[in-house]
Amino acid sequence: MINSVRNTVLSVLNKNNYGYISPSDFNQFAKQAQMDLFEDYFYNLNYQVVKENARQSGTGLVDISKGYEEVISSFSKTATLTQATANTSKYTLPSDYYLLNVVQYNTIGAGQPGVEIEKVEENKIRSLISTNLLAPTAAFPVYVQRGNIIEVYPTTINGATNVDSYYIRNPLDPKWTWVQLTSGGPVFNASAADYQDFELPLSDEPDLVMKILEYAGVSIREGDVVKFADSELTQESQSEK
Repeated sequence: MINSVRNTVLSVLNKNNYGYISPSDFNQFAKQAQMDLFEDYFYNLNYQVVKENARQSGTGLVDISKGYEEVISSFSKTATLTQATANTSKYTLPSDYYLLNVVQYNTIGAGQPGVEIEKVEENKIRSLISTNLLAPTAAFPVYVQRGNIIEVYPTTINGATNVDSYYIRNPLDPKWTWVQLTSGGPVFNASAADYQDFELPLSDEPDLVMKILEYAGVSIREGDVVKFADSELTQESQSEK
C-alpha cells in the first residue's frame, strides 16, 4: 500500500506544480499520518460506543464499532515484563507499548492464567499500604505506573517472570524503500531489508494520502495543498458519523 500512497501523493503535487517531496520526507510524513489515524481509532471507537449506548447507531452489518475494535485488536500483544532492577517489584513496560490493557501476576508461571493486577494512582498507594484492610496482597495485587516503569504491590511479587502484560502496541514506522537510478529518480524497492508497509487497513489509504498531503503542504509552504487535504479529511470524517 505504501507505494500506491506515495504515487498518489506525488501525482497530486506534480499535477498542480506544487513541488516535490523526497523519500525521507515522505517517510517522515507517512509515520506521522499513520500515527494520527491509529489514534483516531480509539477516539472513533469511543464515539461509536456512546452512540450505540444512546441507541443512535446500528449493529450487525452496520456495526461500525466492531470494525474499529478489529483494527485495534490487530495491534494486541502479550509480553512477560522484565525487571527494572533484579529482585525488586519494579518492572519495565515493553518499548513498543501504546496502551496497557491488563497487567497480570503469574502465580504458576510465565504465560499461565494468573491474578489481574489493578492499577492505582500514585496519590492512593500510600494510604492503601498503611491500611490493614485495604493493603495489597498476592491475591489482590496493585501497581503504580511511573513513566515506562510499574511498581507492583505487595513487593513480595518480585520474580523475574512474575508479571505479564497484555497491551496495544504502537504501529511499526512505515518506510518506503528505494534504489537510486543513475539516470533517473528513486525507484521503489520492496525487497529492501528495512522496508515496512503501513499497518492500517487498505480502506485507510485515502485518509493516509490526504494526511500526508497536509504535512507536505506545510513543508513546501503551499497553502492550497493544506486546504485541499483539510477539505477532503473533513468530508471523510463527516461521512463516518
